[in-house]
Amino acid sequence: MPVLIRHAGDWIGTYIVVDLQGNILDRHQSHLTCEFPLDGEFPYYQTNRYTWADGKYEEYKFPGSYHDKALWFDTDRVDGKAWEVDDWTIILQFSYKGVPGMSLHEMIQISPCNNYRARTWHWFKDNKLDRRTLIQEERMR
Repeated sequence: MPVLIRHAGDWIGTYIVVDLQGNILDRHQSHLTCEFPLDGEFPYYQTNRYTWADGKYEEYKFPGSYHDKALWFDTDRVDGKAWEVDDWTIILQFSYKGVPGMSLHEMIQISPCNNYRARTWHWFKDNKLDRRTLIQEERMR
């Protein structure tokens, strides 16, 4: 997955969750680390850190395995897969295991210089679009 390799490193950004009318439901800062460990059980490892203005903090880890030309995730929290569609774009489909009937479809686009990413999530509840998350990120290192 040559496009995925370009995502290695640390990314900082802003997540903005909007309803179907474009009203902001949530906004928070992010710091994501995408790694390709040479040792260990998983060839891909992602750590997501989120911080809100009120001081709330959350951190999640997403180990991924590669097979069938896709990156697969199966953690206590999520189940999904990602695959490349062109030189800029990765599609990720996943669901939260604790939220029945909810699925998410994410498009991740990395700039040709590899320093900027744009991501959008489409949240579906019982097969109907429920909200969107808009993410803008910049590489830290």
